Amino acid sequence: MNLELRKALGFVGAILMVVSFAGTAGRLYKGLPLLAGIILVLIALKGFADHYKEKSIFNNSLYGTIIVIVGIAAAVLIFIILILPLAPQLKELDWTNTAAVQEFIRTHLRSFLGPIVGAYLTAIISLIISAWFFRKSLDALSTKSGEKMFETAGLIWLIGAVLSIIFVGLVIIWVAWIIIAVGFFSMKTTKENLQPPPTQ
Repeated sequence: MNLELRKALGFVGAILMVVSFAGTAGRLYKGLPLLAGIILVLIALKGFADHYKEKSIFNNSLYGTIIVIVGIAAAVLIFIILILPLAPQLKELDWTNTAAVQEFIRTHLRSFLGPIVGAYLTAIISLIISAWFFRKSLDALSTKSGEKMFETAGLIWLIGAVLSIIFVGLVIIWVAWIIIAVGFFSMKTTKENLQPPPTQ
């Protein structure tokens, strides 16, 4: 895989991540560009890791991806487990009766809060840990390639992950992906800029 192809894969993958964020709120198939985007970015990072002989570029990004996937799955599982005691009542509830639904929510508000808060905090924690690994990956790529946009994106991503507890952080993470796309687009692929460091 040549350097231009690695750069192109990273750029296209980052763009897919940017444009697909809104789509994931809809039907399941709309999340496919998101999946394709992260796969392309990982392939590009693996290529650059091999080129620079710097495993952390790919390894940390892979760890970050796995952690956020496991975190989201765990959050869903926690929510399901904690909501199970209410399952019989939810099954019997007449969902066409707005007044009955509102009364049920008021009566069982505390029962709902536990699963929601537990799942939410699990997702946020996994997002922060994942962002920390991705920042390490982007910092390493920035150091090796000389493209400072990656370092900036990594920092913004981590800040966004921390602030995602108040939702605005998700917008900041989206901005970080825009910067990553710009970073891939701006990368120099000439020999003098992308030559691997000499072995000692």
